[in-house]
Amino acid sequence: MHKAKTGFEHFDDNYNSVCIFAPLDTLTAVRAFVDYWKPNAIILIESELWPNLIMTASANGIVLALLNARMSAKSFKHFSGPVLLPLISLMLSKFSLIVPLSNMQAIQFQLLQAPPCVINFSGDLKCVVEDFDVSEGELRSIEDLKLELAHRQVWMASSIHRGEEEIMLGVHRELTKIHPDMVTILVPRVPRHGLEITQELRKKGQNVALRSRHEKLVAGTNIYVVDTLGELRLLYGLTPIAVVGGSFLPGLAGHNILEAAAAGCAVLTGRHIGHFSQMVLEMQQLNSLSVLQVFGKLELVNALKELFSDAKVLEARRMAAKQAYHSLSSGIVSSVWNLLNSHVFKRVALLEDPSLQFSRFESFTLRYNLLVAITVLGSSGQANILIYLFFRTASLGAQKH
Repeated sequence: MHKAKTGFEHFDDNYNSVCIFAPLDTLTAVRAFVDYWKPNAIILIESELWPNLIMTASANGIVLALLNARMSAKSFKHFSGPVLLPLISLMLSKFSLIVPLSNMQAIQFQLLQAPPCVINFSGDLKCVVEDFDVSEGELRSIEDLKLELAHRQVWMASSIHRGEEEIMLGVHRELTKIHPDMVTILVPRVPRHGLEITQELRKKGQNVALRSRHEKLVAGTNIYVVDTLGELRLLYGLTPIAVVGGSFLPGLAGHNILEAAAAGCAVLTGRHIGHFSQMVLEMQQLNSLSVLQVFGKLELVNALKELFSDAKVLEARRMAAKQAYHSLSSGIVSSVWNLLNSHVFKRVALLEDPSLQFSRFESFTLRYNLLVAITVLGSSGQANILIYLFFRTASLGAQKH
């Protein structure tokens, strides 16, 4: 079976860190956790506002930061009420750094009484799609698939949720009337859903190839179902067109479109994109051709027909997406790192040694436990799980005078 590394395995294998799951946010569990690991700083991501963790960390002199800070309109309304506002404002007052996802999110955090002095901007960390290590076996597998797709028109529907496969298969049927040798790559958000889709299609007499079983795209096979983890970024390199799912049915909230853009795909998505609307808006402001939003099956069919029939339009959209990605991603990591240096690492150093003076960041290394909380969507698609990464050392280029 094709098996790429999960994010957990990647960090465990490649960094000087320990990856563990978070404790439940009960006072007893959090206290035991903090007492055992004794982190100097805790960096939370997006909307992970855990009351017991935040209050216990603050009581123990642990510096707190919140990156890519965001909350849904529903959560904001919930937190703004008279019952929860005192709690959320108290929690937010414990942070040394809050980096909102957008101006609108910044306003929401200010309305929830986050201290204005801790709110800073850097850009969306999800805009950063770095190169990653790929094993020889993974590369060979992708190259084999590229050969099977040679001389065939192809498009991909990625990160599709249950129910969206019907839309994508309807689009596939319309397109194969014009391009009978076309290949549709379906990548369900939940891998086990891929086997279910394959079984249903085969019951209807469709020729389908399933990636986990190493099935080939032979003549007459027009649907390729990817039921593996961790390969999406590689697979984007096989298609000129990526339709990013999780966005075509009410109640869904979109997915990161920038991995597809970074690979040079023409990017399409639906209208139900939640907080990813900011990312889409920023891309469209950079170049109106960089991402196309469509509403439903009919608009998607017409958009794909145009892309397959007009090579110039397709190339223009591919170039626009890639250029918009580069514009959005440039400088974000260094900006975030500079903010962490100024608001987190510097403060940690001063707590350890109040006599330190910081004129510039250079070669002085201090040993700290840096606790980073990464949000990982659970395989059930329903619950968020926190993974904590303990970095044994952090190089804080502090110079003592």
